[in-house]
Formats: sequence, C-alpha cells, structure tokens
Amino acid sequence: MNPTSMRVALSHFGSGLTVITGMTEEGPVGFTCQSFSSLSLDPPLVTFSPSRSSTTWPRIRPLDTFAINVLADGQTALSVSFSRSGSDKFSGVEWRPSQHGAPLIGGALVTFDCRIWGEYDGGDHTIVAAEVVAIELDAETKRGPLLYYKSTYASLNLITENAAVPVSP
Repeated sequence: MNPTSMRVALSHFGSGLTVITGMTEEGPVGFTCQSFSSLSLDPPLVTFSPSRSSTTWPRIRPLDTFAINVLADGQTALSVSFSRSGSDKFSGVEWRPSQHGAPLIGGALVTFDCRIWGEYDGGDHTIVAAEVVAIELDAETKRGPLLYYKSTYASLNLITENAAVPVSP
C-alpha cells in the first residue's frame, strides 16, 4: 500500500468541507478541513483531523474555544483560500464572532462552537474530538453543502422544498 493509491481510493468517498476557525491575539485564523464527522450525541461531540503539517491548527489548539463552519454550495473560493498557507485568509471574508468569540463565516450552513475533548495520534494527522458548546443553523437556506469528490469540488442539486423526508425511529 502506498500513499498515492490510498489518496486515490479515498477520493471516491465524497465529503463535505469545513473551515476550522479561532480568534488569536493577532486576529482570526482558520483552515479548510475535509475530515469532519459526527461522533456522539450525548455528550455532543464531533471529530476532525488536521494534518500534522498544518501551521494553523497549532495556533487554534491552545484557544478555549474554536468554530467549525460547514461550507455551503457556492463557497468554493472560501475553501480554496483557507487551504492556502501564508496568506491573509480572512481578507474580504464576511464573518462575525460567535457567543464564545470564535469567527463564524458568513453563509455557512451550520457552525459549531467547540472546545477540545481529546486528541489522538492519527499517523500524518491528529484526530481531534471536540465538544460542541453551541450551534448556529441556517434553517432557512435552500442551498446544499459544498462537497469534495474525486479530488474536485462538487455540489448536491437534489435539495428542494419538499425533499427532506423524516426518518422514522
């Protein structure tokens, strides 16, 4: 098994995109993160995995709280911008502080204010379990999520007013 084969195989699993943000003494910082998922409802936990080579996660890591912003279809430019190192990622970006002070990106489908629950070795990534302390949901949006599939951005054009079907227990 080699890293290239693994990357190609995993690209066949479509995922949503997030931007992890925090407010440092120098100002807001953030990075794009594809590896995000739910972990637990009780307690409310999510997980994400920043690369060990990330220069931004070490700046967010010591903060009391940080935000996970789930990107919407149409926010590709934000995803690309926040994936680059060495630039002012918040230049021209609409954002506001959450109730806990973390930057919330305008237009995100949902934002999670979080604090670290635990961290674990994940090879060339760190597995972060985060406790959700607040949620802001854009319940009125008709937009779908920004997706990443086969190493390219994709969208979900299936969302209509009556498309949501409740799941029975």
